[in-house]
Amino acid sequence: MTLTLLPDVGDLLRLSPQYNAGTVVELLRFLGVSEVWWATGSDPDHPLRDALPAARIGIREVAPDWAWAEADYHQLTNFLNQYPQGRERLRAAGQAERALSAALTEPLSDVRAISPELLDSARTYHAAVRTALDEGPGTRWQERRLSELAGALEGQSGVVLAALDDLPGLQALLPESTLPELTGFAPGELSRVRALADRAWQLNEADDLGALLAALDREPGDPVTPKAELDAAAASIHLAVGDLATARALLERAAHGLTDLPRSLPGLTLARLGQVRDAQGDRDLALRTYRAVLALTHAPAIARETAEAGLKVPFGLENTA
Repeated sequence: MTLTLLPDVGDLLRLSPQYNAGTVVELLRFLGVSEVWWATGSDPDHPLRDALPAARIGIREVAPDWAWAEADYHQLTNFLNQYPQGRERLRAAGQAERALSAALTEPLSDVRAISPELLDSARTYHAAVRTALDEGPGTRWQERRLSELAGALEGQSGVVLAALDDLPGLQALLPESTLPELTGFAPGELSRVRALADRAWQLNEADDLGALLAALDREPGDPVTPKAELDAAAASIHLAVGDLATARALLERAAHGLTDLPRSLPGLTLARLGQVRDAQGDRDLALRTYRAVLALTHAPAIARETAEAGLKVPFGLENTA
């Protein structure tokens, strides 16, 4: 039995034009699989929780619930912060974490995500944290967690999606596992369109908004990044510059194009539509829109927070996020 370990970088997928949720879908198709073992984080708003089902790639849960380990970690850090020696240990662990973060903020690609240099950075990070805090609550029980994961995966085959910094440890515990063979792979249209949408949701002052809007308008969309999302992203740009009429028209068009997948899109679209209706003074309809968000089976945390805030205080352009 062969397991292929595919690196996951969580929310960094939204910031990596060459290694985003669309790229991961294309990688899985390149590897010839229709389902993946989910051995990474439990965040319900993880970008691949949208992309994989939308691409008809099944998710097989294998990661145990380790939420309590986070509580243990915070309890330990609070304790260590009370003592000089404890603070010194935390500083050493913090330096190791910052070094890994710096390595991960360099441009990511499918090749770099499994490169020896980046995996060595992960090994160095975990070794430094173990030296500073030992294996236990301070490491979020990394060795214990990986041993449990390896036990669950033993004898299985297929592709395992695992946190990038867990890959070296899993490789050691699963000696027959491999990293993906990427010869012949190149990111395609799913990756390119996903990168465009991710960029549109995260504006900065240097952006050419006209070019970005034109690019969003040209694209027909795909299952991972449907046209409704491209319209919603364009609407957010119009809202950011105060063009409420165009933002509303785009959001209403997006709302009419919504389907069950990607699952986070209805909540994000309706939450923004409620804000635009509020900003135009259409308070009653905005309230109904906010309530529709909260009635959804699944809505991302940011959409629920937006809707709950809108129910309490009318949204206006002066508090545009």
